[in-house]
Amino acid sequence: MARNSSLYFRIVEGRNLPAKDVSGTSDPYCLIKVDNEVMARTATIWKNLNPFWGEEYSFHLPSGFHSLTFYVMDEDTIGHDDVIGKISLSKEVIAAQAKGLDNWLNLTRVDPDEEIQGEIHLSLELHRHVDRTRVKCHVIEARDLAPRDISGTSDPFTRIIYSNLSVETSIIKKTRFPHWDEHLELCLNEGGDDADGNITVEVWDWDMVGKNDFLGKVEIPLSCLSRSPVLKRWFRLQPLGNTEDDAGGKLGALRLKVRLVEERILPSVYYQTLMHLLVETVISPAEVDEPTPLTLLEEITTGESRQDIAMTLVKIYLGQGLIVPFLDYLNTREVHNTTDPNTLFRSNSLASKAMEQFMKAVGMLYLHEVLKPIINRIFEEKKYIELDPCKIDLSRSRRISFKGSVTDAEIRQSSVGLLQTYLSIIMEAVITSVAQCPPVMRLVFKQLHKRVEEQFPEPENEDVKYLAISGFFFLRLFAPAILTPKLFQLREHHADTRTGRTLLLLAKALQSVGNLGLQLGHGKEQWMTPLHSIILCSVSSVKDFLDKLIDIEYDSGDVAVFLPSVTVKEGLCRNTRRGPQLIKRLAFRNDILAELRTLSYAKSSDWQVRTSIPVQCVCAVERVDENAFQLQNVMQVVTQDTEGRLQTTYLQCKNVNDLNQWLSAIRKVSVYNDNMLPSFHPGAYRSNKWTCCLQPDGTAAGCSRTHSAVTLADWSDPLDPDAETQIIYKELLQGRDTLRKKYLDTQEMETAEQEVTSSKTNRPSSGQTHSDRRERARAVAARLLDVVLDLEEAHSSFKSRETDESGSLIMSS
Repeated sequence: MARNSSLYFRIVEGRNLPAKDVSGTSDPYCLIKVDNEVMARTATIWKNLNPFWGEEYSFHLPSGFHSLTFYVMDEDTIGHDDVIGKISLSKEVIAAQAKGLDNWLNLTRVDPDEEIQGEIHLSLELHRHVDRTRVKCHVIEARDLAPRDISGTSDPFTRIIYSNLSVETSIIKKTRFPHWDEHLELCLNEGGDDADGNITVEVWDWDMVGKNDFLGKVEIPLSCLSRSPVLKRWFRLQPLGNTEDDAGGKLGALRLKVRLVEERILPSVYYQTLMHLLVETVISPAEVDEPTPLTLLEEITTGESRQDIAMTLVKIYLGQGLIVPFLDYLNTREVHNTTDPNTLFRSNSLASKAMEQFMKAVGMLYLHEVLKPIINRIFEEKKYIELDPCKIDLSRSRRISFKGSVTDAEIRQSSVGLLQTYLSIIMEAVITSVAQCPPVMRLVFKQLHKRVEEQFPEPENEDVKYLAISGFFFLRLFAPAILTPKLFQLREHHADTRTGRTLLLLAKALQSVGNLGLQLGHGKEQWMTPLHSIILCSVSSVKDFLDKLIDIEYDSGDVAVFLPSVTVKEGLCRNTRRGPQLIKRLAFRNDILAELRTLSYAKSSDWQVRTSIPVQCVCAVERVDENAFQLQNVMQVVTQDTEGRLQTTYLQCKNVNDLNQWLSAIRKVSVYNDNMLPSFHPGAYRSNKWTCCLQPDGTAAGCSRTHSAVTLADWSDPLDPDAETQIIYKELLQGRDTLRKKYLDTQEMETAEQEVTSSKTNRPSSGQTHSDRRERARAVAARLLDVVLDLEEAHSSFKSRETDESGSLIMSS
């Protein structure tokens, strides 16, 4: 049985940050670390003490991680960035919040003695004799120590302390992965033998000038040594003590949303019954009003969990090749249960959420292809655009004219012209993109168009079938992407105030286009009137575009079209194959394409593949220590050839987020390889030694453990039916009391049925009696509850087995 830990967090905003620049402001961004490994970096918000980020991240992590830390930094163009403060959350604190943490948290000071990372490998023995007691300590090695020197390394040594006695190892220069292999001994009687005392192991960075820097410590009670003849293992280094304080809130605060989900994933066979129920619902759909496992699942989902459930279901049906019939089933019910066409898909129903998640899953590359050129142009031009008379700033507007001051009317006229130009480019890119739109998206829209047309055939509702599609296409995908391009990966940084205003006005205009201009003139923003003409002119083009979009054949037997793209990631990297030297800059600007079978790279964007690495040969995908090449954001792909020899390809990425995306993408497609390495060298083999651990043997085993379990949890995840079905089971488990009370309790069932009947008196009958429908609902609920019971018993059985095995291991040790 596998364990799955998923960490979700959203960095919402900051407030009252201290000024770090002479201008009286700061340029804040956030670094996010999991156990001191940088996992993400937000965009920089320039000249702002109350920044808004709104950035979300998800990670799959090993179950043994300890802490999540948010550092707020002030970016400087010259010199090192300033540290403003941090927020550190332990795994226990996060896990204690069942529904997740959502709060403002004060930043604390960053104390170098508390910024501890790494582990130390020790072996300790306690020898008691009649006249004396000795502790023998074998200091073997340490890994991933904090860099304390300007070179990005440290000069570590270890000190063993008991009472007023201490002994030290030698100093290993310029490394964060020292190998001591030294035996030290302490005679405890000389320090006053205390059975309740502790042996303290401290690691320090030696400095020739000034005081030594603390790197971490381990405290081992003598009672532990008394119970075990030899205590040998890796110990996580700890700080001196918890001295963190929030400085009375003087460092500002962050608003964070953090949630940890830990799952035990059963073997596939246990989920087959639940998976069969879900698949059966869309393969053999029942009458629209009949209860099914999906309708009951929607009833028990809350507003908070509905988006996660929708995302999970989309992944399940994508994996089963049934995404089109699944969405058609939900959309048919949504349309059938809507009496007023003006409210169609306006709620946060399962159908609406599933459609949103589906478009993000299959449409992001299409979105980038259509919008990225115009978004880049808007960011580069930085034009001052404003239509609202109350917000026109004449001091800013003078920059657009060299003829002296300009009037409000001239600013509005210039703004209208620029907005019309931008909007025309966007609409031209959209309406000519039919062939670029993913076929599966077009098929879903075709089915939706058909269902709406059947439900609202009246002439006065002619536009409803177009509004249903454009509502998702324009209002829930393209307009939000224009408004916040950073959140849709269209840009690396958020827009500045001027560009952000332009994007907001364009998003408003595109929303009006998506509404087919039906609401023009009815809102409060009458200053948008100058754009009404171009919006109305675009309506006929939009309808023509949507007609072409749904003009595609649908073959229900062809499931290949429903599968997600095999491209995991593509982009620019630098690389050198075979050897530790990063060669000249222009020689390794290559495009990398990670596919399910090969990692291919070429010198130019025409994708003439120069060479490739079979994914099944990948042994490790890891970061490279900055000290190896004096470069940031370098990764390595370690592969094994047919003769068992290891080869390394080094790649440099453009930033830490790109680095993590590459690590995640390649790890996901190689996670099931049989030859994965347990350890690796974070440095490079240069000048007859490894730059990380200084070992002279080029074939020596790695000095740090691999991190294959740490990956991003995003839409490029390989589909994992077991993990996804486990999420559905947990939702059913939480709602089983509601299902039992509503559908298996006769009185409650009859009351619910009467409410449903009274709300549908004006609809044509499906031919079923109330009794038939009640029995059908009871049968579906009973089947679901039986499945939940079986899975609950399976989890209990595996949990008991794990407990027994854990107890046996403790006894044997």
